[in-house]
Amino acid sequence: MKKIFSCIFYIILLIKMDLNASAAIMQSKINYTVTFPEAQAHYTHIEMTITGLTQGFVDVKMPVWTPGSYLVREFAKNVEGFVAEANGEKVAASKTSKNTWHIESGSASSVKISYDVYCFEVSVRTSLVDASQGFLSTSGMFMYPDGMLHEPSTLHIIPYQGWKTVSTSLEAVGGDPFTLYSPDYDTLFDSPIQVGNQDVFDFDAAGVKYEVAMCGGGNYDKGRLKKDITKIVEQETAIYNDNPNKRYVIIVHNYAKGGGGLEHLSSTVLGATRDGYTNEATYHNFLVLVAHEHFHLWNVKRLRPFALGPFDYEKENYTTNLWIAEGFTTYYQSLIMRRANLYALDDHLKIVADNLSGIDNQPGSKIQPVSEGSFDAWIKFYRPNENSANTTISYYNKGAAIAMLLDLEIIYASKATMCLDDVMKYMYDEYYKAKKRGYTDAEFKIALEKFTGKNLDDFYKKHINGVDVIDYDNYLNYAGYKLVNTLANRNDAFLGISLAPITGRNIIASISRNSPAWVAGVSANDELLAIDGASVSDLDKYLAKKKPGDQIELNLNRDGIEIKLSITLSKNEQVKYSISDTGKASAEQLAVRKKWLNL
Repeated sequence: MKKIFSCIFYIILLIKMDLNASAAIMQSKINYTVTFPEAQAHYTHIEMTITGLTQGFVDVKMPVWTPGSYLVREFAKNVEGFVAEANGEKVAASKTSKNTWHIESGSASSVKISYDVYCFEVSVRTSLVDASQGFLSTSGMFMYPDGMLHEPSTLHIIPYQGWKTVSTSLEAVGGDPFTLYSPDYDTLFDSPIQVGNQDVFDFDAAGVKYEVAMCGGGNYDKGRLKKDITKIVEQETAIYNDNPNKRYVIIVHNYAKGGGGLEHLSSTVLGATRDGYTNEATYHNFLVLVAHEHFHLWNVKRLRPFALGPFDYEKENYTTNLWIAEGFTTYYQSLIMRRANLYALDDHLKIVADNLSGIDNQPGSKIQPVSEGSFDAWIKFYRPNENSANTTISYYNKGAAIAMLLDLEIIYASKATMCLDDVMKYMYDEYYKAKKRGYTDAEFKIALEKFTGKNLDDFYKKHINGVDVIDYDNYLNYAGYKLVNTLANRNDAFLGISLAPITGRNIIASISRNSPAWVAGVSANDELLAIDGASVSDLDKYLAKKKPGDQIELNLNRDGIEIKLSITLSKNEQVKYSISDTGKASAEQLAVRKKWLNL
């Protein structure tokens, strides 16, 4: 009797939920139909219907960027054949800005808009359609009516011939996986859609249903992936003691050689190497990518800088806090692998040391503060050139280093009872859950001061808003470790150029700031013809025979003109760090180490 009652109760509940979804759709003013009449030529056709119009016109807009990738990409450039109709008749429509179309709807209460989108860019942030599959990066596909970002919408997808599966975090309507509902545009633009014949498998982790869609084949082991991703999910959920999703979708695009990822509210899109899953190093790199993008479902998608939501889809959304949003996430990606026992201790410490080496070897680390690197991501980080290493620093790498310093400071100050996790959970609870908004620079700094027990004005001045050299040993010593430069005693000669061999020619790709080549006037795009009158097939091998102070003569081809430059080589000051035990760690230091590294 009890079982019968329970079944009836759940049937009524499901019917009620379905009716609620149906009611929401009936109230919806915006509907899309998506077809692929020329998928083989990389085109998607979209019909958009807007109802409930009262003012005689409507403006529709295409976003210019996608959240999580801080670059104006001008998605409207891919739009063709824009047509508007009302009451079955074509109506006047004109383009009034790079991403805006003005439609004269007259007395009609609804309009139908049709347009094609060219989808042929391989990345996790752009759409790609061909005869085998369709990946729709929604912010670059769907226009929105001006002033109606809060409105719900429905999407009906008519698949290309032979396509049978849809993977997305958007909810299906009425049991039809090809009919999807979005409560607003922030959700729609944060919910990519994969259509085709991807291999889909699922599992439960931290009380959430996880769905993995493998696109493009691959030599992956589903059982191993389920087990290892579950470990990552549970370790990350434990930090916040909350997993805000009921369902989370991981879309993986497998290529001959792939990488990269983009976070979304309840999903992520990852690039991977199709046949790399049986190579341990490549497989672990994939898991690190999973750990990074999944950590974003808290850090940036919910716990976020104030500027990153609600979004303005027409222009840059500036923040100085990407060193937290991306840098802290980069720090945690390796730490989570360590906590999940997917990384051995030595492997994790090597990753930390390598990151510090990369920062100190980049001349731009002495030029650009990490807060400025965050703010200028729109014009610098995503638009690198031959001089970028000399002028910029990655908020991913520098932010991860800052996170490590603060983590060790908190563990030390709390006598190994707290760590950076406590800051992240506090901020998540305080700003996402309680205040339901993003944080400001000052608010995050106050939280860090709360847990470090220190005024961080000087720290911020030197390391966030400044470019002072970081005394890593000061922090590592809290855990009984020290940083060792394994190249400290070498006396190698240094020229300061990197080569990009192009069809057998040694083309100079970049020049290191203040290097001998920089001082002598060597330029990127010069062709290195000879050194000391002889052609050089292996520059590193040639320089290994030289010592600091030696003079060499370079023959260069610059725009068809041969020039000669005399250069005096300097000492190579680049570092290669490792993290070593001091050999005399106290009980207090060992306690910090245990807390930090999950020993």
